[in-house]
Amino acid sequence: MSWKVIRGPGEPPTDATFAPNAYLRIDEDGSITVMVDRSEMGQGVSTSLPQLVAEELDVSWDQVSFAFAPAHGAYGEGGVMITGGSTSVPQSWEPFRQAGAAARWMLREAAAQRWGVAASTVETRNGMAVAPDGTTLTYAQLASAAAALDVPEDVPLKAPSDLRVIGRPLPRLDIPAKVAGSAVFGIDAGPADARVAMVARSPVFGGRVRSFDASAALAVAGVDEVVEIDAGVAVVARGYVAASAGRDALVIDWDNGTGPLLDDAAISERLRTAARTEGRVVTDEGDVEATGASGGTRLEAVFTLPYLAHATMEPMNCTAWVRDGRCTVWAPTQYQNAPSILGGGSRQTAAKAAGVDVDQTELHTTFLGGGFGRRAERDFVQEAADLAGKIDGPVKVMWSREDDVQHDFYRPASHHELAATLDDEGMPIVWEHRTASQSIMERWVPAWMTSFGARYTGRRDATSTEGASDQPYVGHSHTGFVVESFIDELAHASAQDPYQYRRSLLGDRPRHRAVLDAVAEASDWGAPPPEGRARGIAMVESFGSYVAQVAEVSVENGAPRVHRVWCAVDCGVVVNPAIVRAQMESGI
Repeated sequence: MSWKVIRGPGEPPTDATFAPNAYLRIDEDGSITVMVDRSEMGQGVSTSLPQLVAEELDVSWDQVSFAFAPAHGAYGEGGVMITGGSTSVPQSWEPFRQAGAAARWMLREAAAQRWGVAASTVETRNGMAVAPDGTTLTYAQLASAAAALDVPEDVPLKAPSDLRVIGRPLPRLDIPAKVAGSAVFGIDAGPADARVAMVARSPVFGGRVRSFDASAALAVAGVDEVVEIDAGVAVVARGYVAASAGRDALVIDWDNGTGPLLDDAAISERLRTAARTEGRVVTDEGDVEATGASGGTRLEAVFTLPYLAHATMEPMNCTAWVRDGRCTVWAPTQYQNAPSILGGGSRQTAAKAAGVDVDQTELHTTFLGGGFGRRAERDFVQEAADLAGKIDGPVKVMWSREDDVQHDFYRPASHHELAATLDDEGMPIVWEHRTASQSIMERWVPAWMTSFGARYTGRRDATSTEGASDQPYVGHSHTGFVVESFIDELAHASAQDPYQYRRSLLGDRPRHRAVLDAVAEASDWGAPPPEGRARGIAMVESFGSYVAQVAEVSVENGAPRVHRVWCAVDCGVVVNPAIVRAQMESGI
């Protein structure tokens, strides 16, 4: 089996025969389990991270299983267990490989002691130690003896030329369970007798319950009780249908606060005004005014982008059970654990909501039916733990799709105003970009804006400006769209090929130029597209990866149709190329 459910207290596993660190356990039955401390939401970390361990441990892929690590300070960087920002593989590259290397060193030492030979003469391969005379011992046979040895602090890792597991498109460990239907997602998790609850939330942000009448809800067959919680009013029932019907029957008088004072027009006007007033300067190079006054063609453009919901495939949900001073949570979360200075993770949020100590709070991570950052929020965990602390027995708080879209934490709306001055060759000699949007980090982790590193000094949120402030000319998310669109307009205004125009701007950027050239060659960019179709090209660098794509499109019945997309990506060292391919294809 390639995936296991490991149940137990919220501590690193210590009951295995050989558990030299928090990331690895080997039992006498030969099972090798890698504890994955990142959330699997389809991006493949439950395969790529075990590959790092398997490489250094010298085991065959069919010997490896994984389990989700418990929420605990032993995992993550500085006790922060979070999955986001494309950090899983880069941040795990060293610790997971070290975990495998240290275990291999101890197993080899145990074998050498049993055979009475020098450890340097013992080889390891396919989960076995091999003596100079060819005698073998499996890791399972050596587990108990290895467990008695001291764990080495620093073991040399394999050289790039010796890698045999890293870089191979090995089969994903999570697929068999997902195909068989045994994979446990949040909606599947928790005790079988857990009741289902649905929460009536304020129709506007910041609204609160003034009063409510639960009589009609309690008359619905299957509804057991109605409870007010911090997020609104929860209807607890024996099943989703009854909970939903009961919630629909609630009569609630809401205090809407100041929420109704804002609408799309008001928000757009605020952003537009902010973009045209003095703000924080993020990047300032050269003398814009003097250069612009020297002449040239000036182009201007305005881009407005709306709020966007994450709309994960699996709507938000969480199961919690508070009893005997303990809180147990089953959650499809991206943010399991964090110290209080960072606002705490889901475990800390659950403890506070349930009114119990963090040390008495246990969080089980499930598979995620999509995340995209939405499940790094903790509101759905807070609701379940809050409700569980007010009722008897386990409860599963479920969101409908409508709940999910209406009460999301949206990607902020943004307003961009760009201007460029082109020289006689059509190349930009002045670039101005003013942008206004909400700060993600100021709301999510305020301390990151004031206390952590030069990236966030001056109360500037780099997540709002990255891709505009640090571009060779490209950027991320909304900034990537805006900057690439404006580059196209500059190329068009100067009557230049958009591929060659970009290429000429990237003279000292070899990795950017490499993906741009690769996608142009793959798409046969210089050849005309089929009749009625057009091609566009774009390139973005984000989170350490460089990506260029060509899309072949047409307009049919007034709507765009994408016929084909070519993609080139440089993400550095690749752990599993099949996973990279799958991520790019699914993104497209």
